This record gives sequence, C-alpha cells and structure tokens, in this order.
Amino acid sequence: MPKRLSTARGREFGEGMRKAIANAGLSAREVAELLDWDEAKVSNVLTGKGGVSKLEVALLLGVCRVEAAERDRLLALFPVRQIQGWWQQHGACAPIRPSTAHAHVAKAKTLVCWQPHVVPIFLRTDAYMRELLVASATAPADELEDRLHAQSELRALLGNRLACTFFIHEFALQLQVGGPAAHADQIHHLMFMANWKNIEIRVVPAEVGAHAGVAGPFWHLKSTKYEPVVWVEAENSSLFIEKKESITGYEAVARELDRVSLDRQKSIKFIDRLHTSLREPAGQSEPGCDEETEQ
Repeated sequence: MPKRLSTARGREFGEGMRKAIANAGLSAREVAELLDWDEAKVSNVLTGKGGVSKLEVALLLGVCRVEAAERDRLLALFPVRQIQGWWQQHGACAPIRPSTAHAHVAKAKTLVCWQPHVVPIFLRTDAYMRELLVASATAPADELEDRLHAQSELRALLGNRLACTFFIHEFALQLQVGGPAAHADQIHHLMFMANWKNIEIRVVPAEVGAHAGVAGPFWHLKSTKYEPVVWVEAENSSLFIEKKESITGYEAVARELDRVSLDRQKSIKFIDRLHTSLREPAGQSEPGCDEETEQ
C-alpha cells in the first residue's frame, strides 16, 4: 500500500480536531447531527481531504467548546495544512513539551540520530538532562521539573521497539556534563543502552577530522504510513523537513556517518574504555544506571 500523502502540519491539524471532538465527549456522527452535516464531511475534516471552509472548521470547534488558545492554533493551521516543511518559532525558549516532535517519534518505526555536541536526548540519564537544563540560557528555572518530565516521556518512547541508530561524535562523549561522577554514570548508561536489541550506537572518532555531519545534529524519522521527516532542533525553534530532495540530502549525510564511524562492537568497546578511564582515577566502584532491564 502506498504511503499517504500528508504533511506534518496536516497531521497535527487532524489530530487536534480529533482531540477536540473526543474531549467534548462526542462522536463524529453526533457532531455531524449538531452541525447538520453529512458524517462524511466530518471525516474529511479529520483526514484533511478538504471540502470544508475555515468558517465551518470554526463552527465545529465552537460546537466542541474548544478553548480559545487551541481554537486559534487549529484555525491558523487549517489554511496551511498542505504545505510541506514546518519551521516552528517558539519565542524566547523551546516549549516544555515539543508536541510535534513527540507525535512523530511516537509514530516512527526507525530513527537515525546524529549528535556532534552532547549525548542524544533519548540516551541521557536524569542527572545529565538536569545539568543541561540548568546550564540553559533560555529555559526558565521554574520549569525545570516539567521539562525533565517531558524529556523523560520522549526517552520512554524507545520502549516502543523503535529501531534506532545513534551517531555520536567522540567530543560529545568526552564533554563533562555535571561532575566527574555524573559524567561516568552517563557513559555507563550508554554502555547499557548499547546492548538493547533495537539500539545501535556508533561513535564518530575525532581522528576522522572533517566529516559530513559538521552542519549540526538532526533526527531522521521514518514510519510505515507517511513519508520520512527530518527534525532539526535549535535553541528556540524546530524545523520539520519533508520535501523529498531535502530528505535525500540528510540520508546522504547519514550514509557518510555510517562510513566513517566505528562499527557497533568497536563503538561499545570505545565507550567501555572511556568509562574505565573515567572511573579508575577516582577509584570508585561501578555505578548503577537507569532502568537496568534490557528491553
């Protein structure tokens, strides 16, 4: 079956409309009766097939008594729902829970991540996540716990048997986030995660020098229903790339990273040696790590 032609904006609009109806305690048939529509017309709104006006969408949202902020968000999405590519500008800081990213990761079957600077969010310990948030110049301090919870939710999606390949530069592993003990714990956690059946960690050694990933980190997400999406996260904005030729460029970068990185077993050995070097000077015993159960 061919993949559906849809966009990130369109999927978010449709999901928002479905939630509006569900939160109102109504069925599609009941909404159709209240608006004197055919039930097929309500279905077209939810699937993005068209055939309705912005005014009619507003009427549907009114029947469902949607709060003003969510109503305005969905009405703003409606006329642009067919446009590929989405640059979300968040304001002074990123949202506590990046809903579009969460939705795409939740529906993905494969994920390829490149991270040259820090450990990818999916592989971080709680202590590592906390230190990065504390160091942030834009994340409000009073949102720290909420942001930790949201990041933990994203990390938990790995338990969905999402097949993941993480390309991580050696510099990201060497960067001490928190104190020496927190750094060692993070590397130990990577050793554990590298043994999950659905996770492959590949280290790009510093000796490679210049490489295809110098432009920065990204996440390539592929699902069975939709065309691939690339997610690029910045300080206070998110970019969702959908055009085929642009996706092809990121896939070429991933192939080059695959070529120059250490293979799976050599990467595990590299991480093991790093962990040993971090522990030996302190003379500390092996630390515990998060979720000590293989998935």
